[in-house]
Amino acid sequence: MRIIVVGAGEVGTYIAERLSGQEHHVALVESNAERFRQVETDLDLLTVRGSGTDPETLSAAGIDRADLLVAATNSDETNLLSALLARRAGVSKTIVRVESRRLRRPEVAALFDGMDDHLVIDPDQEVADSILRLVEYPGAVDLARMADGEVVVIGARLPAHAPLVGVSLLALGRELDPDWDFIVGTITRRADDGDGEEETLIPRGDVVLREGDLLRVICKSRALRDVTHRLGIAREVPTRALLLGGGRTAQLLAESLIGRGLDVAIIEKKSDRARELSEEVTAALIYHGDITDVDMLEDADVALQDVVIALTGEDDANVLACLYAKSAGARRHRNGPDSGPETIAVVHRLKLLELLEANQVDAAFSPRTATANSVLRFVRGDVGTVAAVATFLHGDAEILEFAVSEDSPCEGRTLAELDIPKEALIGAIVRDGKPRIARGNSTLRDQDHVIAIAKPGSVDRVTSLFG
Repeated sequence: MRIIVVGAGEVGTYIAERLSGQEHHVALVESNAERFRQVETDLDLLTVRGSGTDPETLSAAGIDRADLLVAATNSDETNLLSALLARRAGVSKTIVRVESRRLRRPEVAALFDGMDDHLVIDPDQEVADSILRLVEYPGAVDLARMADGEVVVIGARLPAHAPLVGVSLLALGRELDPDWDFIVGTITRRADDGDGEEETLIPRGDVVLREGDLLRVICKSRALRDVTHRLGIAREVPTRALLLGGGRTAQLLAESLIGRGLDVAIIEKKSDRARELSEEVTAALIYHGDITDVDMLEDADVALQDVVIALTGEDDANVLACLYAKSAGARRHRNGPDSGPETIAVVHRLKLLELLEANQVDAAFSPRTATANSVLRFVRGDVGTVAAVATFLHGDAEILEFAVSEDSPCEGRTLAELDIPKEALIGAIVRDGKPRIARGNSTLRDQDHVIAIAKPGSVDRVTSLFG
């Protein structure tokens, strides 16, 4: 597929990298000179300097041959106009990033009436929804629901006290036979010599689980309580939440948390925005102040919160505030860092991830991955079988949900009969609304939904089994 991505910010760049790494022909358009020079140096793909609203720039990016345009700049108006120009040039698929509520009205949507394969994405809403899922399962670093919620993929780093530490997958399999409730999909860990970056592997053979391993477990929804216990992250669902930063993501998240019965407070630096939040989110307690101001955090009872979520656009402030929340909670409870509030930070510079983990910040989110899931599902859906896609900040594996049809190459065959790549795993099958963990003798049938996990190089081969 030939794809043009307009906007080389964190969202656009991540999407372009993901798609380019999967054998699509990608052109990335950026108007800012400094940002353009950076991506031109860092990325191995076609980069074009200019605006997505300039027909000449789009022509240089290959608009006459493009199958899809993704408009992901920070300007809603630029994104909408880019998509309209692409449609006029004959591009059959468009994805538009739109954050403003006034531009999500029916009158604007009508501009694309009669145009199939058009998707509107909202990174703020995507991040808010992702964080909300984590709040429901404290201790997890990421969580995705698949197949109408019947299957959950949960990620967690094993603490020393986790029951799975020291357990071999062979022994775990013997315990779970014959009706498994979950399966370990991936393990992310450093090499035995301790040097270099972490590597994500699809476990094979008798792997022994270690403290510090980041596992992604594919499980039946009903088994989540057992799985979180085995992962060593089972905790009470929070009742108090403090949001640091009062931007649009925070407002969306606050409204959802309040709807679930949590007591919510927000700290916002800008006085006008704080006043606006007081009028629009009346059930929340709004503080006007700086999230890096210790006195402000103490006034907001940071140590007594169940969860503290830093959502500003400033990574440094988010990190510092979360670290202070952890230390304040530990001092208050005197039981070590785990006794403080759960902390979640939105980060834009992914190089900060190791720093966050090393200092007990429990989870991190980036708008880039939350948005990429919607884009990848849309792109994968081109083959007609992909129902959902999930990617994560940690590790490079993708979770894919496939819909089996009577025309699928895999229909009527067992998993053992399929040529499944070594860097992929079929984890679960949902039939008639009932999930089961996949085994070698599992047979795939028409209308089954199948949950797979795959490294980037294996995604196309796995997809070909279903489409």
